[in-house]
Order: sequence, then structure tokens, then C-alpha cells
Amino acid sequence: MADLADSITKPANNSASFPCAAKSSKNGRLPNLECTTQINISCICFPIMKASLSRSFHVQLFLFLTLFSIYQILGATTIDTITTTQFLKDGELNITSSSGSFEMGFFSPGNSKNRYFGIWYKNISVTTVVWVANRESPPTTTNSGTLKVIKPGILVIMNSTNHIIWSSNASGSAQDPVAKLLDSGNLVVKDAGDDKIGNFLWQSFDYPSDTLLPGMKIGRNFVTGKEVYLSSWKNEEDPAPGDYTYHCDPSGYPQNILKKGKYVIYRSGPWNGLRFSGATSSRESPFYTFNVFSTKTEVYFTYTLLAGVITRFVLNQNGALQRWTWGDRNKDWELYLSLPTDICDTYKLCGGYGSCNSFNSPVCGCLDKFVPKHVEDWRNADWSSGCVRRTELNCVKGDVFLKYSKVKLPDTRNSWFNVSMNLEECKRNCSRNCSCMAYSNLDLRNGGSGCLLWFEDLLDIRQLPNEGQDIYIRMAASDLASQNKSNGHKGKLLSLIIPISAGVILVILSLVICIRRRKIASEKKKGCWGFSGNYKMDHHNGNHSEEFELPLFDLSTIAKSTNNFSAVSKIGEGGYGPVYKGVLEQGEEIAVKRLSRTSTQGQDEFKNEVRYIVKLQHRNLVKILGCCIEGEEKMLIYEYMPNGSLDSFIFDDTGSRVLDWPKRFHIINGIARGLMYLHQDSQLRIIHRDLKANNVLLDNDMNPKISDFGIARSCEDDEFGAKTHRVVGTYGYLSPEYAVHGVYSVKSDVFSYGVLVLEILSGKRNRRFSHPDHNLNLLGHAWKLYKEGRSMELVGDFLVDVRSTPEVIRSIHVGLLCVQHSPEDRPSMSSVVVMLNNEGVLPPANKPGFFVETNAPDSEFSSSQYAHSTGNEITITTLHAR
Repeated sequence: MADLADSITKPANNSASFPCAAKSSKNGRLPNLECTTQINISCICFPIMKASLSRSFHVQLFLFLTLFSIYQILGATTIDTITTTQFLKDGELNITSSSGSFEMGFFSPGNSKNRYFGIWYKNISVTTVVWVANRESPPTTTNSGTLKVIKPGILVIMNSTNHIIWSSNASGSAQDPVAKLLDSGNLVVKDAGDDKIGNFLWQSFDYPSDTLLPGMKIGRNFVTGKEVYLSSWKNEEDPAPGDYTYHCDPSGYPQNILKKGKYVIYRSGPWNGLRFSGATSSRESPFYTFNVFSTKTEVYFTYTLLAGVITRFVLNQNGALQRWTWGDRNKDWELYLSLPTDICDTYKLCGGYGSCNSFNSPVCGCLDKFVPKHVEDWRNADWSSGCVRRTELNCVKGDVFLKYSKVKLPDTRNSWFNVSMNLEECKRNCSRNCSCMAYSNLDLRNGGSGCLLWFEDLLDIRQLPNEGQDIYIRMAASDLASQNKSNGHKGKLLSLIIPISAGVILVILSLVICIRRRKIASEKKKGCWGFSGNYKMDHHNGNHSEEFELPLFDLSTIAKSTNNFSAVSKIGEGGYGPVYKGVLEQGEEIAVKRLSRTSTQGQDEFKNEVRYIVKLQHRNLVKILGCCIEGEEKMLIYEYMPNGSLDSFIFDDTGSRVLDWPKRFHIINGIARGLMYLHQDSQLRIIHRDLKANNVLLDNDMNPKISDFGIARSCEDDEFGAKTHRVVGTYGYLSPEYAVHGVYSVKSDVFSYGVLVLEILSGKRNRRFSHPDHNLNLLGHAWKLYKEGRSMELVGDFLVDVRSTPEVIRSIHVGLLCVQHSPEDRPSMSSVVVMLNNEGVLPPANKPGFFVETNAPDSEFSSSQYAHSTGNEITITTLHAR
């Protein structure tokens, strides 16, 4: 048999290949699973025949077939175990789990020269590392690392000089320790004959890197003091621990927290039996289930798979916790979830008793019955000081509890909990303790159970209209009593007020009618009814007083041209109110924009529209012809655009067929030139602030014209931007810095333009975009395709002209440059015009702002919201959508 062993290690030209056997060679090295062992058939047969020429042919055949069968059986066995007599050397082998799901060995991330020992998915084309051993101590040259198992059960990695550069620890010892790669991706050290999970001497699942696999735990063992948590890589080429960590925090009631360094930046909220309290989506996954376990000895969070899907949670180097799922169709990882999701996920953004709502502006407000602690700070958008009760607590006189619904429960790190109490028992416990600030159910399943109490200021609350839960907060009894008393007085006085009011109303109506008749007569004397007159409007801006003149149309003329504002003549609805088509006696077609008496825009906005549009003259801006003023009636008269607004074409299946690529590119260019004129070539530097498909009109030749300047603002030539507490615009087009902080500049318009470009190319709305494989919005989807070199998949079926492909891809690239998160990264509109019409190399596009969908309301939404400050109280008022 010695000749046989020699022949196995000396392959000849006429050799046959068999899979590697699960037997160590003389030097202790494991066979390489990637290769095959060469067995020379003639070399095996020849020694047998030479030693016993007198033996029968049948004996020789029997021995040969026996050996052949042994090699096949051994070759079919996957090697997933290393013993103390074997070792893994860099460059010579990889170990694979029994089912072939995972593989481990040495690797270099990206362009790094360093070598790391890690575990990755075996049968996935995209190399995805899920665990790294020697994160901070890599060999610097290839083929210089070796992994061994040594007694009493320790894994070690040695460099080329046999110095140990990394080692595991062990909770015990074994007579025959082995290292085994399990099908879960867990590398374990155990006794060779003991497969019981609780008896593992060591396992990689207890020392995760940046990835949480199904079955892994993050949490803390109170007996050993060991904490298991995720830590990000430093960068894509360095797996050393980065700035971000993800923990299961056992302080108070368990919750998961994301930290940057020592500071908490995101909190999941406590587990309520159905989901984490802070989850912004109630969508349940059919593929996996979460569990949080809390005992006297340990607290941990884990998740398990319910179906055959490959999924992982990753804490990336930018501090985003993301869940990725492998797509068999696309053969790539697809993003399913990313946390934090929006500005309201920022830890304690609104301070104590403050509540965050990402659909409001500003996003922070005080809970009902609370007021800002420092009003001036809140006016400057600094909400960190939080809120205080309008009426201080007085436990001696008695306090009550006010219910707040649909919220993310506050920080539970200083809370107390009991899993067996019901809600009424929970209330009694909180009532008896003057230090108890609030209480809530612990578990929402089966109608609710358990008790959770808070004893300090309530931090990190946000509104969750669809997924939030109830909390009961302690309030002064006098605060609610005064409200109830006031309601009682109102009821008693109502019987007296009604008859008195009726008489007063009759008198007032008589006076109003009289005054109105005089006002109409006065207007007639002023010539406001004659077309020959001009409407003069003084507008004071700082130290400048400007006067604008517009032709004044006769109201009867406008009424006649629109068939008395009939429904047939109505062609749309704008921020002011309805828009009508009219035909003057001379045959000229006009568009009449009529200010609704219930409009969210008043006299100031009307003046604002006139102020800017009258001074702007450009082929890509809508032209104003005049106005009509009569009492409360206010109308603007524009040139008529026969093809209506852009949205009726790009978002409509029939309309989309009308706009081929040349027309779409013409529109993209025209809008860019119109914005460039506003930003740098007009008399004033104008920021539109509400650029969207609805506000781009198309004339008879499909020339685009930007309209609706009601919320436009001007800034000085050297002014980069301004800040406002009144954020107006349309959800889906607002730039991050404007929507979140109220900071607007010309780069805010650039962001809106980028969104519009991607909508024109795709035929999809950014706000309503959905995809079966991920929860990205249109911007995120476009950026994902761009990063994967598949940008053409963004465009709709209407773009079939393959000759225009480079131009289309370039337009997508420009659109992505415009929607980058940082305003400093976005190009100016003059640069956009140049980039669209030249073939130079474009800079790479960075991640866009607001690229993950956050379940916005289904209705047309506008962030036209503002905060009124009166004394020390902030009231958030929502205006009508634009």
C-alpha cells in the first residue's frame, strides 16, 4: 500500500480525477476542496500485478473496484471539519459547510493587500463576507497565514514566522477538539464526538463582525458579563471595527440601539410582541420572524427564517443597518430595509416630551399639554431642550393620565417592566408612585398585556400614524379639570349666547352688505372694471420699495370668456385654486388662475406671484398677460398652454406614447434653461421652491414653460441660501436640507429638477414609486441601477430608440448628480445645461437624498406647514396642499 500512497501523490498523464478524500496527508494539510486528487490507474494496477502475477484476474479486479469505491465514497464527503492534526494554509484550501452554503478561508477585501480569515457565502456569485476572525491583525502578504486547532480547544492564526496573530478563547476543554463550519455559517470549536450546541467550546456567532445571520444573537449574558453586538467595518477594504455598533441594550426594558462611538444615534424602540415600537413599516415579512428573550441570566435579540430565502442584516461603514435578500432572478443582493429611515429616527431629536413627525415642518413639536422649554431655541430649529408641561405636576392634589396614541414608545433604558400585569394594574402601580411619568402595555398581542413604567423625562418619541401604540402620560389634574370646567361653562352659556348672537348677526350682516355696496361703487370709480387701466402694487422688501404694473382685465370680460367660470371651462387646480380656459373677444386664448377664497395663499402670495412673474421674460417661463381684481376676487391671466401640464403626459400610459425621446430630451433641456435663467440670468436671483411636473406647462410645440411662482423667493447674488420656519413645496421634490432644516438655495431647485428628470425618463412618480424587490423610492432605484451598470432598465417602454441610448444614460447620470444628498455636490443649472449637451466625462454620482420610501400618505401631500409661536407655546398648523 506504500506504493499506492506514493502513486496518489504522483499523478501521471493518463490519470483519472476523483474528488478529494476526507483524509489528511502525511504533512497534516487538508486536501483542497477546490481541486481534485489525481489517481493514476496504471500506477495502482501495476504494483498489484507485479507483486502477485500468479493471482487470478478476478482478485485483481476485486481489489481495484474496492479501492475505486472507497475513493468515490470519501470523495463524496464534504470536508467541514479541522482536527488538531490538520491546518488550513492560505492559498491552498477552503473549507465548505456540509450543505455547501458557506465557505471559509483566507481573502483580501477589495484592493487591499492584507489577508484575513473569514466566512462567506459559497454558492453566491457576489463574494459576500459575513464574518472575519483577525479583523485587526492581518498578515500583509499572500500565502503567509495558517489556521490551526490546538488543545484544549483554541483556534489560532499564525503568520509566516509561526507567530500567533489571532486566537480564540475557550469556555472549557476537550480531549479531541475540532473546528467545524456549520450550515448556518457558524464556525464552532467542540469535542469531536459532541454536537450539542450548549457544549460548544467557542463559536463565531458569539463574536460577530458587521453581519447578523439567522440564528445569531445580539445581547448580554449577565452571568459571564459578555456582550455580543455588531460593529461596522472601517471601510470596504478594512474589516477592522469602525465607528458604528449595534447593541441589544438590557438597561430597563430591552431595546436595540445604534451607536456612533459612545453616543446613541438611533433606537428601535422596545419589542411589543409584534414589532419594534419604532418600526416605521408594519409590513410583516413572510421569510423570517424576530424574537427578543429576556431572563435573569441573559437578554438577547435574534431572528429565524421561515422560508428558504438567503437574507442577512449588515451594519455598514456609514452607520446604516440594512437587511439584504438574495434575488435569484437578478443574481444580486436586493435592499429590503434600511435604518435609520428618516430624520425622525435621530435619537432624542426633539428632546424630552417632544414628538417628531417626518411629514410636518418643522418636524418637531410638543406633545399636547406641553410647551417648549426654551422658545427661542425652538424658533431657531434647536429642539434639543425639549418641552415641559403647561401645568406642573402636583402629586399631593392628585394627577391624572392622558392617553397619547400612535407613537413610538419613549426610551426604555430607565424603565421598569412586569410581563404579567394587565393595563389597569399597570395604571395603579404608576399612580401610587409620584416619580412615575408614564405607563404602557408591554405586549400588544391578544389585546395587550404586561406593564412598562417610565420614571424620567420621556425621550425619543415620534408619531407613527400606521404603526404606533398608546402611552399614558401623567398630567396635572388641574390642567384637565380646567379644560372640563371650561367645557361646562360653555354649555351653560350656550343657551344665552345663541339668541343674543342671532340678533347681533343680523345687525352685522346689514352693515356688511352696506359696506360691500360702497366698496363696489368705490372700485368702479377707480376704474378697476376697465381693461384700459393698470393694477399697481407696492411691494416692500427690506429697504427697497417696488411698484409693479399689470394690465387690468374687466371681470365681466373674464367671466364671459370662461362661460361664467363653468365646469366645462375648468382645466385644472393649482396652489391658488381653480384654473380656467378662456377665449377673449379677439379670439385670443387665455388661462385664468382664480384665487379661491379658501386658498392657503392670501394677498402676500398673490403679490409674490405677480412680483416675480412680471419681471421674468424667458421662452421657458410662462408669460403673464394681466390680472383682474374686484373686492375679494383675485385672478391672474396667463397665456394659454394647449398641451396642459407635463404630468398629464409622463404619468399617463396614453400620453407617454406621444413623448418620444427627442421630445423628452427637448423638455429636459428647456426646463434646465428656464431654471438657469432664474438662478443667474434674470434681474433677480429667483429660487422657485416648487418645481414639479404639475408646474411645467407645454405649449403647442411641446416647449416647456415653468409656472407657479407663488412661493418663489429671491436672494442676493452672493447669498448661497436662506432659512425659513415655513417649509412649502411638494413631498417627493423637496431637497433634504430644505425639508428637514428649512434651508433653501438654488441647489434646492437643482434637487427638484433631478427628481423631475428621473420621472420624465421613467414615467414613474418618485413619491408613489414601488418595486416588488425593495422599498426604495424612484431616486434610490435609479441609483441602485446606476451603481450596477443597468441604468437603461430605469426607462419606460416608450424609449425604444436604441440610437439614443448614450444620451438617455447621460440624462439619468445628470439627474442623479442633481439629487445627491449634499447640496455642495449638486451641479449648478448652468453646469447641467453644459453636461446635457456635451459628451465630456461626468463625475460619479453619490447617494441621493431621501432614497428610501417611508410610507408617505397616499393623497397628494405638501409640506406647506409652519409653526406659530405665541408666548411659550408652539402650535403646528398644516396648510392645504399645493
